[in-house]
Amino acid sequence: MTDDATTRQVVAHVARELDAQVPALTAELAALFLEQIPAFQGDEAVRELMAASTSSNLSTIFDVLLHGLPLDRIDVPAAAAAYARRFAQRDLPIEGLLRAYRLGQERVIQWLLRRLGARSLSAEVLLACAQEVVSVIGRYIDQVSEHLIEIYETERKLWTQRTDAARAVALRTVLDDETLDLGTAEAMIGYRMRGWHIAAVAWVEIDTPNASKWAESAAGVLAAAHGGRPLAVLVDDHTLWAWLAGPPSMRLDEQTLTAKLDDGSPLRITLGEPAPGLAGFRSSHREALRAKTVAETSGEHLPPVLSFARVSIAAMLSEDLDALRTWVARTLGELARDDEAMARLRETVRIFLETGGSFTDAAARLHLHKNTVHYRVRKAEEIRGRPLGDGRLDVEVALVACQQLGHRVLLISS
Repeated sequence: MTDDATTRQVVAHVARELDAQVPALTAELAALFLEQIPAFQGDEAVRELMAASTSSNLSTIFDVLLHGLPLDRIDVPAAAAAYARRFAQRDLPIEGLLRAYRLGQERVIQWLLRRLGARSLSAEVLLACAQEVVSVIGRYIDQVSEHLIEIYETERKLWTQRTDAARAVALRTVLDDETLDLGTAEAMIGYRMRGWHIAAVAWVEIDTPNASKWAESAAGVLAAAHGGRPLAVLVDDHTLWAWLAGPPSMRLDEQTLTAKLDDGSPLRITLGEPAPGLAGFRSSHREALRAKTVAETSGEHLPPVLSFARVSIAAMLSEDLDALRTWVARTLGELARDDEAMARLRETVRIFLETGGSFTDAAARLHLHKNTVHYRVRKAEEIRGRPLGDGRLDVEVALVACQQLGHRVLLISS
């Protein structure tokens, strides 16, 4: 059996040899990282910090092996912490950073084992030294990685809050200041306005746990459905505004977007219509906000992803709900009562009018017998007190408002 002192002495000698070569070893690891990890490419500042972090970690590892320093007293090297913060600020994935540490761990162990193997050591001593090297470096990498994740997540949250707050101010100026020209608007928010845009508003209820994380996740949902990363800004701790750019033919399908949501996701998303230029950037956003008003007003019976096109009538009418409720009651009479029987009649009449007044087509849509549709339509006219054809356009609009805005525009049953 070999004693611990012999093991530490041999490992220390090897560590001293490698410590003298830190600049060359740093260059070797940096080249490996650039080759294996795309996140390190294309950003000179990130590459410089990566080299400084690599050098600091190598020196720390060799110091630990050379002097037997206790790992629980080792802090994350300053350069490594700065490197993690820069990763967060550049919105680079933490997985790339952690992969670099695992690649570095593997390469450093190889260097040390080769040095040990070149020495005239008994099998017993060689095995003990190898175990010491692998154990110390593994524990060091685990400890540093854990701390770096905390540093990264803290900086990501702080940086997002700072940048989103500044960008939100710039965005509100672009949206509200009609005197801004296109070039100035582009410069203010770093977004090209010359194409077509679809705006989205994503939100969760204020009391949702981890509300800001859920709201931020909408950017990824939109990107997955669209194929391109949106301009996205967290405007408060539970609401995200976003814009997607593309050709005039671009669309976002509600069902496709809904399918991208996680099971049980509390997210709700509304979409404006595609429109060009700075004016379209603004108009699509206004439409997404109006659709959000409809979604919030309607309660839970509308889907989690809602386009303005689907609720445009209700969206434009909902700006004055008191006036709308009075008009709906005047148009539909007792048919506007908030109860299940009236709800069935309203839905039957809405589909009947939507199908051009065809009892057959309405019955097929509603999965009812044609006679049932006929009975309900006549019953609805009786309750309304006049034929459906009397002010038919008003009737259709009022029925859509009832369907999309729910009890907010209905008469309370006595």
